[in-house]
Amino acid sequence: MSLPNGISGIAKDSASSGNSSSGGNTPSSSISGPSTSNGTGHTTPNARNNNPMNNLSSTNPFTTNGNQGRPHVQTGSAHDTSHLYSAPSIYYGENGAAAKRDFRNRTFSAVVPAQAQPNFGSRRLSLDVPGDRSFDLPVKTTLAELLKNEDTDNNYQITIEDAGPGVLRVGTSASGGHNRTEIRGHYALACLLQELTFAEEHNRAHITLNEARINENPVDRLSRFIGDMFWENLTRRIDGSNVAHVARDPKDWTSDPRPRIYIPPGAPEQYEYYSNIAKDQPEIRLDVQWLATNVTPEYIRDLNNAPGLLAVGMDYVLDKSGNNVIDKHGKKLLQGKPFIVPGGRFNEFYGWDSYMASLGLIIQGKVHICKSMVENFAFCIEHYGKILNANRSYYLGRSQPPFLTDMILRVYEKIYHEPGAIDFLRLGTLAAIKEYYSVWMAEPRLDERTGLSRYRPTGVGVPPETEPSHFTHVLEPYAKKHNMTHDEFVDAYTMKRVHEPELDEYFLHDRAVRESGHDTSYRLEKVAANLATVDLNSCLFKIENDIAKIIKTYFDGKLAIPKEFQTKGMQDNQIETTGIWERRFRKRRVAMDKYMWSAEDGIYFDYDTVKQERTTYESATTFWAMWAGVATTSQASLMVIKGLPKFELFGGLVSGTEKSRGKVGLSRPNRQWDFPFGWAPHQILAWIGLQRYNFQEEAERLAYRWCYMVTKAFVDFNGIVVEKYDLTRPADPQRVEAEYGNQGADFKGVPREGFGWVNSSYILGVSILSAHQRRALGTLTDWETFAKATQELDVYGNNMSALYTGSPEQAASEHGIQYAGPHGNGSHVGYHPHASASHATAVNKHS
Repeated sequence: MSLPNGISGIAKDSASSGNSSSGGNTPSSSISGPSTSNGTGHTTPNARNNNPMNNLSSTNPFTTNGNQGRPHVQTGSAHDTSHLYSAPSIYYGENGAAAKRDFRNRTFSAVVPAQAQPNFGSRRLSLDVPGDRSFDLPVKTTLAELLKNEDTDNNYQITIEDAGPGVLRVGTSASGGHNRTEIRGHYALACLLQELTFAEEHNRAHITLNEARINENPVDRLSRFIGDMFWENLTRRIDGSNVAHVARDPKDWTSDPRPRIYIPPGAPEQYEYYSNIAKDQPEIRLDVQWLATNVTPEYIRDLNNAPGLLAVGMDYVLDKSGNNVIDKHGKKLLQGKPFIVPGGRFNEFYGWDSYMASLGLIIQGKVHICKSMVENFAFCIEHYGKILNANRSYYLGRSQPPFLTDMILRVYEKIYHEPGAIDFLRLGTLAAIKEYYSVWMAEPRLDERTGLSRYRPTGVGVPPETEPSHFTHVLEPYAKKHNMTHDEFVDAYTMKRVHEPELDEYFLHDRAVRESGHDTSYRLEKVAANLATVDLNSCLFKIENDIAKIIKTYFDGKLAIPKEFQTKGMQDNQIETTGIWERRFRKRRVAMDKYMWSAEDGIYFDYDTVKQERTTYESATTFWAMWAGVATTSQASLMVIKGLPKFELFGGLVSGTEKSRGKVGLSRPNRQWDFPFGWAPHQILAWIGLQRYNFQEEAERLAYRWCYMVTKAFVDFNGIVVEKYDLTRPADPQRVEAEYGNQGADFKGVPREGFGWVNSSYILGVSILSAHQRRALGTLTDWETFAKATQELDVYGNNMSALYTGSPEQAASEHGIQYAGPHGNGSHVGYHPHASASHATAVNKHS
């Protein structure tokens, strides 16, 4: 049976090599990418796929039944390919593969037994096959020619929107550059641009470039970029090596911006350390300040006259013998703990971005930077009372969605055998408990009536981190009312010389939107601080559940709280027990069922604690309840049947439904966390939630849709990886028409960092897929084409991957569930699981 159009890469390689001749006696051939994966995580270059000796198998005419008659195939001078996919710093280094000219052939031999050819007797066959094809490239001239021919919009990228010929002739290494071959197609040419950019940065004048590096499976290439380069370029630490740069705030709108760092009272060693740096390097004008012990909203406001960086964790530097390194002042040398920033333009340590990044980092074996980030979080909670939006002075009153305990458990699972692992677990848990009590279960964030929590940070006046003109349209009428200029009114209002309750309410909600991480969305606009949101309360349910399990499993059911992690009203050495925390998460589940769950709609809704009513905005955050384990199995089934189709688009889960967003236009523009945009955190938590409840096929389908979209943009637009995507634009999903634009698109030649949580989502998403799906993804086969082909070929047997588009009753029947109908608020739907292999999967270990 033939495969549908566009799916050929699933069954066999989609790329091939062709030969042509041009110009006298000089042989010429052409290549184009990408090639397909061999299922082991590395590419199978096309030149190797066409090896004629691949036919020496049990079906070869020279063989007979049984092993005795099969030719014995062996390689002589094997060509080492381990270097082909090394990081640019290695490949283009002094002794890297790009500097070598190794043109050894690969010799294959086969002994044909006499019984296979009785008329001829035993014979030995041999074939010399050239090694992997390489190109002989002068870097500057090749780069200049490539850009001149192909980069027609002059943005130093080669994309499908460029109007060049799509072909470049280059010399082969085997001929010393004499014979010419053609590199064809925008993907292969974009990869060539990337490789030449790397070579130029490593000061290589001439390179030998293996064909495999520009014809690489895009799934492998993007995964390799993330592991070898993106994470490294997103890694920061704060200490004397860079404080002059990172402590200078680009949002410092004062008349004398300068690098400034605030040290909490509990870290005198850091105050001494940075003070010595300021003395030793007066030219950097580093301002080192103590942070006040009592941090109030008014104090945070006054710091806006001298904004600065907030210190985070540091380690003492040890030598090879394990002894402290002493600096020139006779003090123990300190070094900042590393962390991952969201994108290349950031230098601050962010909250939930760090958690999302950690999921991909752990998969790629980079667990120790995740451990370091947990320790940085513990430092922030100990000294600032919370995980901060980011470590800048104007964020002191604001947090972000809390994921600490899940991050702790995932890291601990990888390091439990290391010395000090249990101390790490205790430190992180104590920090999570302190933040839980002092931030999320305290006023103003706790709603006493429902027992649910809200994003409701403290603050006074206009948020200072925004552009001066950001709120002009809001403030201008008030300035006119008071007969003031814009700047005069901002100062008078912020310093409380004028009082405007309506503005107070507006900025209360504005700060809450920012604390939620979902800035901005019509779901939250002008109401955020009043909402007990599904996302926040799912996170708190997970924290309560995790802490109960940690105390029970690792601390014999009891955990003492030391003084540095005690909160107001705690007794010395207060004991936290498993039972206390188990009662908490059960109580929250009951409250979420009562106030948020809609069986009729099959999703959870945010709850307005002021109006005392459930909202109607349909948000993808409903799936956070599955991630956290809030939903019962029957609720989860109904969410898949009735809820999931509301959000599933071509590229994955959309942030909110089009109906909930409403009409947009000049007077009501798009918001970036609304339809039609998709964000990595929503995808990640939905995948994990679906797996938790054994909806493996749905998790794979959604992961495939998202990873396809990321891969397609990566291939078509010179390796681009951005902050968010438009899920309704298959051709160019990185084009986002909303406020703030998109981060990650501004680069020359080669992407440097991607975007933190998208990098992580890609690594996690690909790990969810089957090998078959990964190979199809590498050929840029979209989900609909892949699903159709696998159904026609009956690859998975009774395939259940089709979207549910009929009535709830029909969907339930197709899904193996007996639909019992809606039973009103907080009730559940009866169901009987179908004993189908389609839902057999491993449940997340942290369920």
